[in-house]
Amino acid sequence: MLAKSEGQDLDYKQNVSNQQKIAKTILAFANTEGGTIIIGVSDARHIIGIDPEEEMFMVREAVRKYCYPAIPIRFEVFELQQQHPNDPLLLEEKYILLVEVPRRNGKPHALQVRDQPPVYYRRIKDRSVPADFSEFS
Repeated sequence: MLAKSEGQDLDYKQNVSNQQKIAKTILAFANTEGGTIIIGVSDARHIIGIDPEEEMFMVREAVRKYCYPAIPIRFEVFELQQQHPNDPLLLEEKYILLVEVPRRNGKPHALQVRDQPPVYYRRIKDRSVPADFSEFS
């Protein structure tokens, strides 16, 4: 999967530092054809590694706080062994997290922030872009 470039159904994230931003990506995938977010990998597809529990918490909170209706995401954690950069005889463990986002079933999902009107997103190539509700009819 790491051989594939970001696109309509794949996005790489080093980590989740902003819940609202990851919610936009999740919403865009759900409102388009579904997709996978790989956390712990740079845009250049270098494995950075993450704490999977912390990243799952951030993603769950993003869905809970900002996605309406809620999206039933799925997680998969992978442990990878890589050579240590300073000692080629030493292996270090790194974790990456796959977040599987299903395609919406019914009405589109919206970013809902307190008293603001809902904002809809869809995926176009490797971008999550705002969309008008009428585009989902």
